[in-house]
Amino acid sequence: MSEHLNKTNTKRMHNKAVGKEGEKKAVIFLQNTGYEIIETNWQVRTGEIDIIALKNDTLVFVEVKSLPNGNTELLQHVLGKIKQKKIIETAKRFLDFNRKYSNSYIRFDVLVVDMPGLEPVHHIENAFSELL
Repeated sequence: MSEHLNKTNTKRMHNKAVGKEGEKKAVIFLQNTGYEIIETNWQVRTGEIDIIALKNDTLVFVEVKSLPNGNTELLQHVLGKIKQKKIIETAKRFLDFNRKYSNSYIRFDVLVVDMPGLEPVHHIENAFSELL
């Protein structure tokens, strides 16, 4: 049983390392394409935003997905409606704490990192929005 726990912990640590590396690549990509990074891994009790960036008058909340063995079906699954809602609610909390951005346009983007068949960092602008 402890061997199973060790494999589970090892896999979890590996996934976390892959995710952190993907987030680094995403930050570099955004900086190289003219974005100012405001925050990384911004957290409140109810959620986390991987990257918050600013370009022109648009505040962009970015979800980073590192999927070295992924495909579009997996991407759709890991970025389902529940995850989107959590990101949107967390973004609202950020805006509550950071009123200086209240006049900015808001956008939710996804950066897919290292997914076979796509460029190393694939940027999906306006990947989702708040459902009314």
